[in-house]
Amino acid sequence: MPSNSLEPLQRQIFVQFSEAQIPLQTLALSPTTSQTFHHLKLSLLPNPAQSSNFYFTLNGRTLDDSAPISRAPIANFSTLILHGKLRGGGGDGGATGAESRDCYLNMYAEKKPDKVDPNEQRLSKWLNCALSYEPLREPCVIDKLGNVFNKEALVEALLGKKLPKAFRHIRGLKDMMNIELSWIPGIEKGHGGTQFQCPITGLEFNGKYKFFALRGCGHVLSAKALKEVKSSSCLVCHEEFEESDRIVINGSEEEVAVLRERLEEERMKIKEKKPKKAKNGQVGDQIVGVKQKASAKGEGNGNGKADSNGSAKRFKAADLAPANANKEVYASLFTSSRKSNFKETFSCRSLPLGRN
Repeated sequence: MPSNSLEPLQRQIFVQFSEAQIPLQTLALSPTTSQTFHHLKLSLLPNPAQSSNFYFTLNGRTLDDSAPISRAPIANFSTLILHGKLRGGGGDGGATGAESRDCYLNMYAEKKPDKVDPNEQRLSKWLNCALSYEPLREPCVIDKLGNVFNKEALVEALLGKKLPKAFRHIRGLKDMMNIELSWIPGIEKGHGGTQFQCPITGLEFNGKYKFFALRGCGHVLSAKALKEVKSSSCLVCHEEFEESDRIVINGSEEEVAVLRERLEEERMKIKEKKPKKAKNGQVGDQIVGVKQKASAKGEGNGNGKADSNGSAKRFKAADLAPANANKEVYASLFTSSRKSNFKETFSCRSLPLGRN
């Protein structure tokens, strides 16, 4: 409808309130050039004082209260929606509940940790490598604290010096032990679920039950099997083992603390057994043994090896002179043992050679 039409405008429109309890109203408008949407609100609302809390929209677009109705692009049988303004929440002059913008932003500064399913976390620890988080695949190893690894991943990290701080107690191949996991019959390798079990009781290797690895043979058995069949030998290969040879797999904090103390004790014993090295690079107790052996044989007769006190003696050619030879003459064949008191000067170089 052109806005410059001089004919009286007779339009039938619908007014709908956004609140469901107010029914749809039908109005027949013949607006004048001076009638605005504000005047229309005053005629519809029971309390004109609340007109500032409402506004009109047409096809999702907000209509200005001061705009004349006659100039608005409202077609016949159009529907105007009267909305009530929301109070508070920010953006309309209300309070946001925050003292400042920084206070509001700090609400989202720290990301809340995602909730982890404890069952999924437990399964991941028993079915995946503790280092690479890949599914366990043979060959598998454990460290002396009961963590399970894929051997290939652990060796690569060890050679590349990329072990995390949590696994710095692993210093070499001697700190890892090969284990023998028993596959569940009928389960395909690498399918992603529980693949291993106790070869004696059939309990699944999934964290619900306690398992031990035996140091000698590396077989992995459930605690129930070792408890019911009391034996000092492996129930699979019958190799003898001691109580200290049982390493609990993925144990509790208390069990890991016991294994850590055992690891430190073993390293202290190895350190005490190593002989101390002397400054010259030779082992100290070997030097003492050689000295004692030399003194017991009575060596040290002037041949330059050792004297009766075990101390080294400097070699002298005169000590090895033949029986009928003059020691000084014999020594002069090897060294210049005779020293002259004659001091050479520039002016005496022309003297006869005999003088020198």
